[in-house]
Amino acid sequence: MIGRLNHVAIAVPDLVAAAEQYRSALGATVGAPQDEPEHGVTVIFIELPNTKIELLYPLGDDSPIQGFLDKNPSGGIHHICYEVDNILAARDHLKSTGARVLGTGEPKIGAHGKPVIFLHPKDFNGTLIELEQVKQRQISWNGSINVDNLCDCAVCRYLVYGFFNCDTHTPKNPR
Repeated sequence: MIGRLNHVAIAVPDLVAAAEQYRSALGATVGAPQDEPEHGVTVIFIELPNTKIELLYPLGDDSPIQGFLDKNPSGGIHHICYEVDNILAARDHLKSTGARVLGTGEPKIGAHGKPVIFLHPKDFNGTLIELEQVKQRQISWNGSINVDNLCDCAVCRYLVYGFFNCDTHTPKNPR
């Protein structure tokens, strides 16, 4: 079920300084800041040859990252993210083993535009785990649909990933 390591997320008290340190001291390729209001963070991705580093900085008053930084003022590793082919199958399997999925248990769209869930750190040796679905569904509709032409609305997310991410549109039989 578990795939490759997608990224290691590090909460930082100064996003600009942390990004510059990776750029100048380590010679890494550093992306642009990206606000993720649904998750309460601003992120910057650092591309590495075999994975990514995700720098996390609080966005808004209710940011879970602010609580982490309050306990760890210098910052630190916040979570690790693994890839899975099917987020719903992974979630259901993990729940059947007693693992707790944080939040509602329903996937949200993450910083890469793909479905994610988080698993309780007490169930994984003190480590917050993020799972990200990387495999897109095969779509056939009078031929095929180029998924690159789809937007990020709930209907297109269902076509690509097999679930809706809103209360209004919930399919009876999500794939």
